[in-house]
Amino acid sequence: MTPESVMDIGRETMYVIVLLAAPLLLSALAVGLLIGVFQAATQIQEMTLSFIPKLLVIAIALVTAGPWMLTVIIEFTQRLYSNIPALVG
Repeated sequence: MTPESVMDIGRETMYVIVLLAAPLLLSALAVGLLIGVFQAATQIQEMTLSFIPKLLVIAIALVTAGPWMLTVIIEFTQRLYSNIPALVG
């Protein structure tokens, strides 16, 4: 196993992590931004107001993007397992 192959696996792993986290993080960011604008406009400064909408949106995003996320992680794992003989030998 060469240092280049380790770096390639690490780079691909980081790419998959970002790809899997993006739908959930972006949906939470969008809802947090909308709630922040609403709180600023109405001057309601309740910290717990954004928790339930974010939780619901993340759950919806997980249900919506879950099959795709599962496919991405399964394909990555299968590629990783199939490359084991080439990496070791």
